[in-house]
Amino acid sequence: MSASSKPEPLLEVKGASKTFRSRRGMGAAHAVIDASLEARPGQFVAIVGESGSGKSTLARMILGLTPVTTGSIELGGVDLTAMNRAQRWEYRRAVQAVLQDPAGSLNPRKTVRRALEEIVRLHHVAAGSSARAGAVSEALELVGLSPPDAFLDRFPHELSGGQRQRVLIARAVVLNPRIIVADEAVSALDASVKAGILRVMMSLKERLDVGYLFITHDLPVVKKVADYVYVMKLGRVVEHGSKEQIFADPSHPYTRTLLAASPIL
Repeated sequence: MSASSKPEPLLEVKGASKTFRSRRGMGAAHAVIDASLEARPGQFVAIVGESGSGKSTLARMILGLTPVTTGSIELGGVDLTAMNRAQRWEYRRAVQAVLQDPAGSLNPRKTVRRALEEIVRLHHVAAGSSARAGAVSEALELVGLSPPDAFLDRFPHELSGGQRQRVLIARAVVLNPRIIVADEAVSALDASVKAGILRVMMSLKERLDVGYLFITHDLPVVKKVADYVYVMKLGRVVEHGSKEQIFADPSHPYTRTLLAASPIL
């Protein structure tokens, strides 16, 4: 798709910063500094950098879990901090999360059926028990948990790590989001399971036109799946560009260092 025909950015981060101050006023930690980025439907955007670069803090800011100190995060041109209750509710549906630890993100006391149907009911995705059950089954099918009946009544401890991650993706997809923020979503999985999860994510991108903000330190994965890449160092975005540009002709010394240290698949 040419630059002129790109859809307008759905999610925009504009000069966002996050400063954590100590309770005793002994100093401040600048976790994210003047970060700007865009995410569009159907686009796979990666945010890369070492541990401590500010990637996960930025993800939490985008998800509305950590307030922005300065700058803004906008959905459809509306600042997250200025949204009314209805707009904020829509934001939660439109921008979903898939996190690193599927075991910790799923309630161990709830079956897959209950965990997903609660989300459907709370967000009024479908009316009536039959429609809710259908929406849940469809989401499980989309992420490769088929037949759904084989998984609906299982608890998290009865699933493998890859299956739990697919349930998390299904939990996000059932709300028909426009952007999924995936923070180290495949880093804890072995190679074969990781490949399967990435195939699911790419399939959802093509079938549902969902976009991704994919936070990772795994550059070989980024090279395989990303469309656009942002590089963070010490809280700042130091470089960004298309995947081809970043991997073939990086301009920042830090990006070149990351690529030099990255394993080759």
